[in-house]
This record gives sequence, structure tokens and C-alpha cells, in this order.
Amino acid sequence: MKVFCGRANPVTGSVEWLEEDEHYDYHQEIARSSYADMLHDKDRNLKYYQGIRAAVSRVKDRGQKALVLDIGTGTGLLSMMAVTAGADFCYAIEENCEAVPHRATVYAQLVESRTMWSWNKLFPIRVQTRLGEQVIVPPLELERCPGAPSVYDIQLSQVSPTDFTALSNVLPMFSVDFSKQVSSSAACHSRQFEPLASGQAQVVLSWWDIEMDPEGKIKCTMAPFWAHSDPQELQWRDHWMQCVYFLPQEEPITQGSAVCLVAHHDDYCVWYSLQRTSPEKKGRVHPVRPVCDCQAHLLWNRPRFGEINDQDRTDQYVQALRTVLKPDSVCLCVSDGSPLCMLAHHLGAEQVFTMESSAASHRLMKKIFKANHLEDKINVIEKRPELLTSADLEGKKVSLLLGEPFFTTSLLPWHNLYFWYVRTAVDQHLGPGAVVMPQAASLYAVVVEFRDLWRVRSPCGNCEGFDVHIMDDMIKRALDFRESKEAEPHPLWEYPCRSLSEAQQILTFDFQQPVPPQPLCAEGSIKLSRPGRSHGVVLWMEYHLTPASTVSTGLLNPAEDKEDCCWNPHCKQAVYFLSTTLDPRAPLGSPHTVSYVVEFHPRTGEVTMDFTLSDALDDGH
Repeated sequence: MKVFCGRANPVTGSVEWLEEDEHYDYHQEIARSSYADMLHDKDRNLKYYQGIRAAVSRVKDRGQKALVLDIGTGTGLLSMMAVTAGADFCYAIEENCEAVPHRATVYAQLVESRTMWSWNKLFPIRVQTRLGEQVIVPPLELERCPGAPSVYDIQLSQVSPTDFTALSNVLPMFSVDFSKQVSSSAACHSRQFEPLASGQAQVVLSWWDIEMDPEGKIKCTMAPFWAHSDPQELQWRDHWMQCVYFLPQEEPITQGSAVCLVAHHDDYCVWYSLQRTSPEKKGRVHPVRPVCDCQAHLLWNRPRFGEINDQDRTDQYVQALRTVLKPDSVCLCVSDGSPLCMLAHHLGAEQVFTMESSAASHRLMKKIFKANHLEDKINVIEKRPELLTSADLEGKKVSLLLGEPFFTTSLLPWHNLYFWYVRTAVDQHLGPGAVVMPQAASLYAVVVEFRDLWRVRSPCGNCEGFDVHIMDDMIKRALDFRESKEAEPHPLWEYPCRSLSEAQQILTFDFQQPVPPQPLCAEGSIKLSRPGRSHGVVLWMEYHLTPASTVSTGLLNPAEDKEDCCWNPHCKQAVYFLSTTLDPRAPLGSPHTVSYVVEFHPRTGEVTMDFTLSDALDDGH
């Protein structure tokens, strides 16, 4: 049986109805669940097993039946552990229960970090012009906004220690006893400390440890490497990650002058604040949960803040704009909430229009223009591109069409090809000899060996003595339904990998021309020049602003033989896992090739692909 499903196409911008198998969402859910990551977490599984055995023994020692409730069963691994440990049955829960894990303790560390603070606040943007330096400042409303209450969960061990300064030791903030009923009312927990150094308190790094038994002898820690008791034994995991929280405002603190770090929580969120005295001395007043009232934190995610605040990236766009702008240029900017239009104005364009597709983005840009006295200098058009009229452009023809490109609906690197469809929709409004920037884009690929990310797709087989092949087979069937032939987005700066090939250009898209009616197809092979396990192919876009200037959303520098790849931290790259990732028999092997067929379909905007190791094991495919 088939069903119709509606979706917004991020590339073409249209709303479509697609025919899907009635079970497509089930297969998709399983394929994207990354269950294998948890099964490969040796530290977690071993300590759960130890904790379960200890809990069952304590119940038996009290002369009671061990009746177990496995919440969120998933693979059934914990239930099998419980039964093997002597549980009488796994189906119910009693009062005064034994919980595994027994307790969780939340830790926090206060730091100063311009890098991480740039993920939350808009910095001044500096533009060098022929009249001197111009500074684009954020509105006061953005500066005062406490930001969004949502946590930013990342692989904190991949943040370089040079990117932050510790202002406190690691502080235990509060614990939760899972064997007792938890209150649903809001609460706060404070820890007084003397700062390790003077600086600007901006960011709180947080994680938890779980203790499997009441005595705390069986502990599983989520600490990043610098806070881990044995960094060499650090267990990689992607299902439990560390958290970055942003203080509502940065605050100066002085070494030796005690302050209180306060953890607040309600039913939904945890947030932190800094206070000079303990909340207990102030009658335990609970500050309200921070809520974004400037709209920027609702429109831009954390990587987008970092991208806008990247001055080197801004300078690259400024240099490119200088080569294409003329004193009589009429510019039309097409990107969601982009400062590009302000750069064009400061660099001398005669008139600048910017197209914002949403009312919220329109309002935000108006605020930024007003704060910089540009409300009468830049015209905001709140329309879809196909509805643009000559009157919207005051009867003028566009001589320079600009885009970063960036669109909030994009998930995969090529989704920003929506810029090409916009360029096609506004073709009638482009004047003779009009310039489009970027002029073109290229899809690149490189074959890599992941340090750890391969685990999310690799079968487990045996987990703490339990056969989980049934789970492996279920995941493989779900992947084969569709996902095994698709790439998925990952922020690869968090997931170290080593390149086994040189970066190779796969497809090129010419923005100077409208979207062609016929597909673009590339077929070829990538030579593997370094030995290693070919876990996957990473794909990204490079935008050619001018013939001499290119912006990469992926690989930033050619990788040396034994070095990890350096990825653009503001963008997600696409990962196509090779079939050998699913086969533990795959040998290390010697250099060989990966063959590919990649096709861009203009009608749907889809990029379909197939990558295959030329000497992959004969597994029936």
C-alpha cells in the first residue's frame, strides 16, 4: 500500500506530494536511530551489566522477587542482562525499587571562550572600505537578549583547550536519585567557588556521571578528556554528549573574589546563572527560564551565529565584492538573514535590495538596519522570488545578484542550491551583463577513515555475551529500504577522520545560467592514495565567488598522510557510508579505488549518488 506525504523541497522551494511506502517512516526511524552506537559503547554496557547484577543481588538478599521494568527497551539488551543476572521477570516496578542507574550527578565548569560565545551573540562586523573602516553593530535588543534556553550538545573533547580559559574547577552541581520519586517543581542548586583566573564569565560546560549502584563503585562518566580521570581510556559515545550552556550575559569576575554558579531547572530545561551571593541567602528566588526576545536565536542556530561572526570569512566576501561592484551597481541579495546586503552598501553599491522569505527574518533584518542607520539605504522585499515584480525593484534592473548562499531550510550541503532556483526565477529582472556572485558552485568528495563515527553504522554481533544479530539485521533492512544509498549530515569537526584520497570535484553548477532542464551526471572513480579502512565518502560544496575566490563548506586544508582532516566548523558535511562499514570482515587492505555515479535532477532538485569500493567483499550486492 502507498501513501501520499507532503514535504517542503529545500532545493526548489516548492511544496510537493510524494508517494511513499506505508511503512517508510518506520524504516526511516530505525535507519536514523544509530542504535549501533550504544551497542558499541563497551564502557556503558559493562557497567550497566555490573550494576544490574548488583541490584538483582540486593533485591534477592532482602528475600524479595526481582521484578524488573526496562524503560525504553530498544534492543532488549538490559532486559536480557537482568534475566541472566537472576531476575524473576521483567515487566513491573515496585515501591522502594532498585534503579539502574541508581544516581546521576551533573557537573559544570565556568569558562571564558570567544569561540563558544560567538555561537550565541552577534559580534560587530568590520568592513574595510575606501572611506575607512565601517562597523556593523548588533542592535541593543540582540545584545540584551538572554538567548534560547535550549542546550547545545556537542562532542566537547573536540574543542581545543586553546579555545577557552577555565574560570572554575569542575563543580558538582546537583544529583538525581533514580530510586526515589523526583519532584516536578522548579529548583535551583548553587555552588560557591573562587575563580581560578580573572576574566569574562560567558559559558558553562556541563556533563553528567551515572552511578549504577548506591555505593558509587560502578560509575560511568561523560567527562571530556581534560576532566577525565584517565583520558587514555576515554570511551567514545554519540548518544550521551556534553553540553554547552550560555550565560544570559557575560559578566566580569575576579580571581580570589568568590561567586556562585547556579544551576536552575524546571520540567523542560536546565540553565545557568552567575550570582554574587547564594540563592539560599536571597530566599531561593528562581529566575525565569531565559527566552529569546530578539528573534535572532529563533532564526539562526549556533553554527550560523559562528559563521556570521567569522571575520576571516567576511573579509573573503568583502574582497570578492570589491572585484564585481561598480558605483552604479543595483544589487539584489538572496540569503536568509545575511549581512551581505550591508557589505554591498558599505562598499559603494548605488542601490541594494534584499529578499527575505519569512516575516520573522524580515523583522530581524529591519532591526539590524535601524541600529546601523541603514533603514533608508537597504530595501527589504518580503516575497517569494517567483512573485518578484519590477515595481518591487522600483523599475530597475539588477546588475549584481548576491548570495552567500545560506538558507535556514538547508540540511545537506547541496540544499543551498536553492540559490540557483532563485536566480532562475528572477532571470527576467537581471539586466544585460548582470553578474551573479557566487558565479558557480562545485560538489566535492573525499574518501575517509573515521576514528569513531563508523560505529553508528557498524553491526555489533555480540554485546556483553548477548547475541544481537537480530537487531543488526533489522537495522540493515531499514537502511537498505533507502538510507544506505543516501548521505546524511554531520558536523565533522566533531568527528575526527583521516583522508584516504585527494579531494575530487564531482559536479559543477553554473549560476551565471538558469537551472538547465536536463540532469547533470558524473561517473568516475576516486583513487585511494593512502592505506586505511574506507568507512565513507564525505561530500561538500565549494562556492566560487569569483574566478580567484572560493569559499569551502567542507575541507579547509589538504590533509597530510597521518593528520586528521580540517573541516569548516560552521557547516555540516554530508557522509555517505560505504557498504563495508556494515561488514566487520572488511580488510584494512591496500590503496584501491571508489567508483561513483552522482546525478543532479533539476526537476526535483535531488542529488542521487552511489559510491562503491571497487574491490569490496562479495556480499551478494
